[in-house]
Amino acid sequence: MRAAFFIGVSLFIAAGLSACANVEAAVEEPSTSEEPAKVLFVANKRGNTLTKIDLASGETILDLPSCTNPHELATSPDGAHVALGCYGGTTVDIFKTDDLAKVKSIDLGENARPHGIVWHADGDIFATAEGRRSIFWIGNPLGDEELQEFGTNKDGSHMVAVAPDTRWAWTTDLSSKTVTRIDLRGSEDPLSVTVGEEPEGIALSPDGKSLWVSARGSDQAFELDPVTMEVRNTLDTGRFPLRLAIRPQGDVAVTSDLRDGSLSVIDLANAKLVRTIAVSSPDEADDRFQVTILWSSDGERIYVAETASNTVAEVDFETGEVLRRLATGEGGDGLAILP
Repeated sequence: MRAAFFIGVSLFIAAGLSACANVEAAVEEPSTSEEPAKVLFVANKRGNTLTKIDLASGETILDLPSCTNPHELATSPDGAHVALGCYGGTTVDIFKTDDLAKVKSIDLGENARPHGIVWHADGDIFATAEGRRSIFWIGNPLGDEELQEFGTNKDGSHMVAVAPDTRWAWTTDLSSKTVTRIDLRGSEDPLSVTVGEEPEGIALSPDGKSLWVSARGSDQAFELDPVTMEVRNTLDTGRFPLRLAIRPQGDVAVTSDLRDGSLSVIDLANAKLVRTIAVSSPDEADDRFQVTILWSSDGERIYVAETASNTVAEVDFETGEVLRRLATGEGGDGLAILP
């Protein structure tokens, strides 16, 4: 009842303020698409730095040392911190998003090589430990962290997705050519299925009902049942689709097609390739070397890391236009965003 009371009061106040607003001001501020995000973070794997970019101006705010061979990034639910997988070492490092001060370094043990990382809505972190053929569940990462390790028993467990209720996690296992389902309650053994050649990209649909995977070695995308791991649909993509990202609205997915310099757009309702967006071109692909892709929260922009040219392309999803290229550090790869 207290929650309902406060909501009612807030709505009443908002209505009163709206009624008192200047009509001319309202006309000057129509409901239009705003900048999809304010800050972009980039992990620079050759420069061993972490970059913070102001998306309003496109300028670099900070570029500071991070760790050896930094890769994937994930922001905390409250936006106050960003976590980094230190692929050249054994730690997940945590930085403040305002000044990139490092506040925590969590060691996952010998040969860990953390890569894929998820900062879950419940506040916990999940990270692959490729060198240990496992993933870690890091509870209370900003306090006295609790570590749980779950073996995949597969080679190259590179990227990870996690269910909203933390019942399951899934990894793409590059060298083993498999996708593995992990029971985070520990009651079932890992379940692995062979999916294409060199599966790498992975994403769970927002409703948790479909798991999508891209296999870079066979130029394919796959829809799986996330529980049974049965392959429901298979379709061809552009060349070398090493990442796959689902739009926050849940209607489409895109793959990052490194060899073509393009994005393949998949209609998830019909499991069909419906469109290709040219970010560069096949002739430019090696000089750009596009890798990680990231959606803005409103689904209007796609950010594409081009690790050879030290740039991130900002793409308008509706038009397919490359709006600008943002400068990164050396080898910009992992991406995270704050709306």
